Amino acid sequence: MGFFMTIKPIRVQFKTTCQILDMSREALRHKIRTDTAFPRPIKTGDTKQAPVYFDYAELLEWHNNQKQSLAAMEA
Repeated sequence: MGFFMTIKPIRVQFKTTCQILDMSREALRHKIRTDTAFPRPIKTGDTKQAPVYFDYAELLEWHNNQKQSLAAMEA
């Protein structure tokens, strides 16, 4: 197995997070505002235009918790 195949991203851009979760930018903004369990965005600067990222591991953990919650409700 090659070195590059084992690398997982550490941080994910806002745009990429939208793509991963298959939601619009506005839907992601709404999720951030209303879902306290959703990972908090990481802003890399003080300006309004500073890039925003999410921690990849936190996104995966949130997603897995959502799946478990849905499975528990269906059981």
